Amino acid sequence: MVTGREIRLSRILRDGKMLCIPMDHGISSGPIAGIDDIHSMIYRCEDSGLTSVLINKGILRSMPRPSKVGIIVHLSGSTSLGPAPNRKVLMGSVEDAVRLGADGVSVHINIGSKEEPEMLIKLGHVASECIEWNMPLIAMMYPRGENIKNPHDPDVVAHTARVGAEAGADIVKTVYTGDPDSFRRVVKGCPVPIVIAGGPKTSNDEEVLEMTKGAMEAGAVGVTFGRNIFQHRDPPAMIRALASIIFENASVKEALKEIGE
Repeated sequence: MVTGREIRLSRILRDGKMLCIPMDHGISSGPIAGIDDIHSMIYRCEDSGLTSVLINKGILRSMPRPSKVGIIVHLSGSTSLGPAPNRKVLMGSVEDAVRLGADGVSVHINIGSKEEPEMLIKLGHVASECIEWNMPLIAMMYPRGENIKNPHDPDVVAHTARVGAEAGADIVKTVYTGDPDSFRRVVKGCPVPIVIAGGPKTSNDEEVLEMTKGAMEAGAVGVTFGRNIFQHRDPPAMIRALASIIFENASVKEALKEIGE
């Protein structure tokens, strides 16, 4: 018998893999380039191989029409203008997401920051709500804060990812360690699927695709790239390039052809 959780996961994944654009940056950074007209960006990208987008609840409520891709509602936030940008607080509930028709929810947790304890409490609370509502949970697990010397240290990343799985996440999003061999250790130590974050906007498409290829070779199930898609000169083309690697196991050289390189 199929469950509500499985139905929802099938809407944000394809063949068990994910190609998601997080567009929750409006709370932390404001209407930055690429998501200043966020609805248009979603509709522009939805037919290019995308499986889902990750947005705040107000953006979902204000959409002119439903999207063709899965919707993940982000429940936590902070602003770059405030006194503690790393302190993510809850700004919504799983019940809100259910009412809005979301297919999943996400929370952002910074492991290693002084606010870590209260964020872990919130992660546990949301995970319990997700079990009650059969709602998939994506835990954004970042090694970030006063106690983190190297956020790409494989041992640190593995520990950070494992926390998300132990707390009850269905999918863990975390940083890439830089090479497939070290990232395999992260994947091996995490009993739920892992996707990687894109990090800052790069000027080199090949670098983004190499990172994607390496993560997939290491056992990741996909990517959640924000600025490296929505601030790209041709977002649909970048999505097609990423999709060729994630779903078709294309080489980086083959993927670059999708963006004319």
